[in-house]
Amino acid sequence: MTRWQPLPAALPGEARHLVEHLRVLKGRTGLSLAELARRTAYSKSSWQRYLSGDRLPPRDAAQVLCRLGGGDRTRLLALWELAEQAWPQGAAEPPAEAAPEPAAGQRRWRTAALAASALAALLAAGLLWALPRRAGDRPAARPGDALSRVGRSTRSARTRCP
Repeated sequence: MTRWQPLPAALPGEARHLVEHLRVLKGRTGLSLAELARRTAYSKSSWQRYLSGDRLPPRDAAQVLCRLGGGDRTRLLALWELAEQAWPQGAAEPPAEAAPEPAAGQRRWRTAALAASALAALLAAGLLWALPRRAGDRPAARPGDALSRVGRSTRSARTRCP
């Protein structure tokens, strides 16, 4: 069983109830914080912050812990809603799925890499099209060739008719 540190004195009562409930659910799982992190999308340090009352856990994190601990989802969500309203501003963490926006330098490198890849593909296609053919190879038809052959054959056929 984990020995929890006392919750911060400044933590509102609604938030305190949520954290205490999450601690009970975590205890029911029998998992360590590291094992909990492996089974969820949240890191060990994130779980430490949530269960110590430093941060409001994302709604999804609370639901996952409720499912793992066999808790009442309706009760948990009610506690979470009350805690969210009472939680000190700026203390909530973004959901785990929210990835940070890449920095301007990373965007420039990504754009340059995509442009270089596109240019390399165009050059390769152009070289394959322009390479000389071996003597035994059948020439590949070019888009204009079919029309010019058709035009020539009808013209020559007209001139041959009596």
